[in-house]
This record gives sequence, C-alpha cells and structure tokens, in this order.
Amino acid sequence: MAIMKYAPQALKNLFLKPVTKNYPAEPAVYPQGTRGHIDISIDDCISCGMCVRVCPSNALSVDKIKGTWTINRFDCIACGYCAVKCPKKCLFVNPGYQEPKDGKPDETYTKSPEVLAAEEAKRKEAAAKAAAAKAAMEAKKKADEGQ
Repeated sequence: MAIMKYAPQALKNLFLKPVTKNYPAEPAVYPQGTRGHIDISIDDCISCGMCVRVCPSNALSVDKIKGTWTINRFDCIACGYCAVKCPKKCLFVNPGYQEPKDGKPDETYTKSPEVLAAEEAKRKEAAAKAAAAKAAMEAKKKADEGQ
C-alpha cells in the first residue's frame, strides 16, 4: 500500500516539464554573484605583489624577477579580494568552475619573453638614471664643500 502514497506525485511528474537542464548541449549559466576561480592576464601584471599582501588565505605568490605569478587552487577561497585590489585590473574572477586536474594544486603563470625583456630594459634604464642622479648629487656636494 505504500505505492499509493507516491502515485499522485508520479502521475503529476508525468505531465510536468523536466527539471534538469540540457547541460552538454547548452553551456551552464551561473547566477550573478557566483564565486568561480581567479584568472590572470599575466602580461598586464606589473608584479607589484598587492594581491599577495591582501590574500586572506596566502594562496598567491609573485616573483618579479622571473615574471611569475603562482596560485595554490586548494588554498584559494575565491573571495575575489585580490581582483578588487589589483591596481592594473589584470586579475579577474571567472564564474563557473575549473576542470579537475592531476598533480600539484599550484598553477604558475609566466610572462612572455618579450614582456620580460622590456621590463628588464626598464629596470636597467632606471638603475642608470639613479646612478647618474647619485653621481650628480655627489658632484654637487663636493662643489658645495669646495666653496
């Protein structure tokens, strides 16, 4: 007799539209405010480290010399605070979820060789300007002492 309890619901379900979505044929649409995963446009990054300093779970690391940005996906809580605080807005939160992967949870992004070469040239130029300014200051100081 227990089947009689479920018969009305079973008959009702026969005439209703399906509840499930046609997922593989149609991409999933995530509601507004869904937490997803953090992505980066690495060539736009200036490696300032602001994202590392504000990350509450310490899931990020930046190496300015090597031009790398690393995220530990298991430690990341996907709060999006790093994307909010990024001065160049190269970090963003993608709605949806990532594909499962084997191996290490760390993902490292590296800048392209052209961008690394340009940054190195800027660093050398800045160092040369600083050395010239220091030499000028020392020359001025010696000239002031001589008078």
